[in-house]
Amino acid sequence: MKVFAKSDIGKAREMNQDAYYASQPSDTVGLYIVADGMGGYNGGEIASTIAVTATKNYIETNFAETEHTKEKLQELVKNAIEYANMLVYEKSKEIHELDGMGTTIEVVLVHNNRAYIGHIGDSRIYRIRKNFIRKLTTDHSYVEKLVKDGTISRDEALHHPKKNMLTKALGCTSFVEPDISVKGFLKDDILVLTSDGLTNMISDEELYNIVTDNIEVATDKLIDKANEAGGLDNITVIIVLNKNN
Repeated sequence: MKVFAKSDIGKAREMNQDAYYASQPSDTVGLYIVADGMGGYNGGEIASTIAVTATKNYIETNFAETEHTKEKLQELVKNAIEYANMLVYEKSKEIHELDGMGTTIEVVLVHNNRAYIGHIGDSRIYRIRKNFIRKLTTDHSYVEKLVKDGTISRDEALHHPKKNMLTKALGCTSFVEPDISVKGFLKDDILVLTSDGLTNMISDEELYNIVTDNIEVATDKLIDKANEAGGLDNITVIIVLNKNN
């Protein structure tokens, strides 16, 4: 694996409420997480940090004794996210100022040329294979629902005034159901995990072009491009290149 990760406050926010974790290629477990927090002055920062730490710890603690079948590894990712949800929710109830805080979360566990994916919110995971970029997650957002219902077009969704309204987030309720999926992650495939501070500022085509042009500097260039476009939110990007045979 080759792994590149970076987070930036952007141009408009007072603090960075994104959090992330990226395994190093030498680590036993290939694990990559992005969370985009929300709520109060520092509630978002707390929610995203708790979510990333809890998910990481749960998967790393339980990975060895989990049977490494497709079903069991999906279940591991799902249980980790549900555990993180419980911790964020309980913290929000302990401290009045944190009431209502929450976060998106993207989780990728890589094992044997497969990506085990967990998703809540409107942060995203993409896979680049050969000459094609594919979004592997579906936004849990109000505008995504409008697009699915045929009420607005995909182009109209890009500039809709309620584009940041989520229909699902981690930590806002006592229980949450994450989207869980498994995708092939073959040699030379690239995964991109990102908060919406990037995807609201640049197109999927721009993302693809920057990553495939020079992956070594792509995180910097993506963040620079988002900031040049306004940098209206925190920006976090993890890029994972599968160099395994």
